[in-house]
Amino acid sequence: MKESQRLLERDKASISDVMKLRFYPFTAESGQGAMLKDADGREYLDFSAGWGVANTGYNHPGIIDAVNEQISKLSFNSTISFLNRTSIELAERLKTLVPGDFEKSVWYGHSGSDANEFLAKIVPLATGKSRILTFVGSYHGQTMGSYAMSGHPAQSRFIGGGNIVKLPYPYCYRCPFEKEECSCRLFCLRYIEDYIFQAVCDPGQTGAIVIEAVQCDGGDVVPPDGFLQGIETLCRKYDLLFIVDEVKIGFGRTGKLFGFENWKVVPDAVIMAKPMASGQPLSAVVGRKELLDAGTGMHFFTTAGNPVACAAALATIKIIYEEKLMDNADKLGKYLLSKLNGLKDKYEMIGDIRGKGLVTGAELVKDRSAREPAPELTALILYRSYELGLLFFDSGINSNVLEFTPPLIIDKKQADTAVGILDQAFADVIGGKVDKKRLEDFAGWCS
Repeated sequence: MKESQRLLERDKASISDVMKLRFYPFTAESGQGAMLKDADGREYLDFSAGWGVANTGYNHPGIIDAVNEQISKLSFNSTISFLNRTSIELAERLKTLVPGDFEKSVWYGHSGSDANEFLAKIVPLATGKSRILTFVGSYHGQTMGSYAMSGHPAQSRFIGGGNIVKLPYPYCYRCPFEKEECSCRLFCLRYIEDYIFQAVCDPGQTGAIVIEAVQCDGGDVVPPDGFLQGIETLCRKYDLLFIVDEVKIGFGRTGKLFGFENWKVVPDAVIMAKPMASGQPLSAVVGRKELLDAGTGMHFFTTAGNPVACAAALATIKIIYEEKLMDNADKLGKYLLSKLNGLKDKYEMIGDIRGKGLVTGAELVKDRSAREPAPELTALILYRSYELGLLFFDSGINSNVLEFTPPLIIDKKQADTAVGILDQAFADVIGGKVDKKRLEDFAGWCS
């Protein structure tokens, strides 16, 4: 038995299924750049970056040096009760990176879930208004408050807070209003003001609108130009907080440091997590001081904002700028889109290709005219790509979108390799070379 198989059996025996979202039996042993090796020494090209975490790649020497230097000096400090220089320096740096001509403050946590949970708590307290508007397809986290804010099937098994109202996201390929993008005049935006505010959710009782600048887990959906600007305008008109969740696409992935910067809007608060510390557990909310200072000691965690994670975040920001990773994300993202559109011309089951920078989605359908989702085909393509040496996951409320979020350090050769493997995977699945029984233990989002 191979070592990867032995580890898989040990994993089954010891690790809770509740924390598993598995698409294939890959066991990570080591990594460098955009490449990972399994326990048997086989190398894979990773086009997931571990759900968008490894923006600077695996084992970047700058991250290793920063973590080693900090851990040798001060391995831990609980920021909730003691001060430490590194967490203060990171907070000061984050305040300069988030736009807005107003006084800001920074909150620290461990993940996107606890960061969104913080907003679920603090918005009603700070504004005196209990309701929060979010969007269908959104993924804000796994804690109960962030569950309630989410509009993804992964969070539909539990009933969250009754103060959340979910709006249609501008998913133009599957418009819930059956409009055409070229002629709809952003009907989904007018729907909020003309119907939701009039009949469902009084803006006088609403504290905030929380939105993802690009909706990743909802299907890598990029909003049409004008939509985010329209949301910001509504918030200013009705005195709502405009809050943007950048947990997955922040820190350079869209070609800008934050995704919302592509549309030149200015949020009242920005939620960040996954890639900000290159794999160290750290999240943050940066926003208006009056919002973040609305309560004392009401949402804190003993190890949040610890100096080692903050040192990794400072190094991550430095690397993103010094190595021009935003420029690379923009350039390689456009190149990858063009290559994937070539595959769309070749395979009828690819219904749509979309993306912004290096967050890219390929939506698979049973037939292009009806646009019926093809989740089983998607799972087969994922599994066959893994067998051929390419790692990525799926997304979307129908589990039918191939999601590509590679490290921002990838080059053109690696993009070509990924598309070549994907091409072979399509051909092999169409040719019946993938046995569906191999997927029985790897249902992904359908678990």
